[in-house]
Amino acid sequence: MSAMQGIVIEGTGGVWQVRTPDGTMLPSALAGRLKQEERDFVKLAVGDHVTVEPEERGQGWRITAIAPRKSVLARREPGGRYGERVLAANVDQVCVVFAVANPEPHVRMIDRFLVVCEANDLEPHVVLNKVDLVADAAMIDALAAPYEKAGYPVHRTSVKRGIGLDELRAVLHGKVTAVAGPSGAGKSSLLNTLHPGVALRTAEISQSVNKGRHTTVGAKLIPLPDGDEGYLVDTPGLREIAMWGLPAESLDQCFREFRPYLGECRFQDCHHEVEPQCAVQQAVESGKVDRGRYESYLKLYAELRASERPR
Repeated sequence: MSAMQGIVIEGTGGVWQVRTPDGTMLPSALAGRLKQEERDFVKLAVGDHVTVEPEERGQGWRITAIAPRKSVLARREPGGRYGERVLAANVDQVCVVFAVANPEPHVRMIDRFLVVCEANDLEPHVVLNKVDLVADAAMIDALAAPYEKAGYPVHRTSVKRGIGLDELRAVLHGKVTAVAGPSGAGKSSLLNTLHPGVALRTAEISQSVNKGRHTTVGAKLIPLPDGDEGYLVDTPGLREIAMWGLPAESLDQCFREFRPYLGECRFQDCHHEVEPQCAVQQAVESGKVDRGRYESYLKLYAELRASERPR
């Protein structure tokens, strides 16, 4: 049997599930040479396009080549550790899912996710889920307003009431879409509804801490049904997310609403903090840029500057 091409669907315990174009699943292990390269260079990730070949004794398959990636969804290692963790490769877009209630949304965390998307050159969609839990539509609109004003598509969804699901399906069509967001936002329930039969694990919200229990262990690529060439990437619930490889000086480019004002400041190296005649600060004062988003920028900028100090 000759070599075959496929895409990595998931991996556990050193065994990677590789899906071929005809839908066949091939449990595969990394070839010895790639294991060494993985230690030194690129670690295999869900979404990677690979070449697989049969083992010499005909027992199983091995991954012998990894194609160059067109994109990655990556973040800093969690828990304060130093390094990058690639969540998924060859992603086209990201659906950043937050619940409008239960648990309460942390808007500054939304900003973090969006910066990670922008830094990775991935198109983000903000999904405000569980809108059935909030009777006041004006409250949901107020939550969505800064992101819509910045130019992000915002989707309001409810699994229980079927709100916004058809629109979201159209967005996912033919794309490789990572679905990210904090635990408890309803990502797994949303994917189960959009793609019946997946049977992703879900968990109730812990009432004592108002945070979701982690139910997804590792990222998984899910083929869209009915011949659609798209995939969903279900990522683990994230209680913390931090940037990796983003210079502090480039952070302002990751805030879309800042871009019309960049280059208009008095100083070319303006950090948009306390400098006089800063076009970004002036846009905040005039209401053209949301103040909450600007405060997120200041916090993230300080965080990136701190991470750049010699270790």
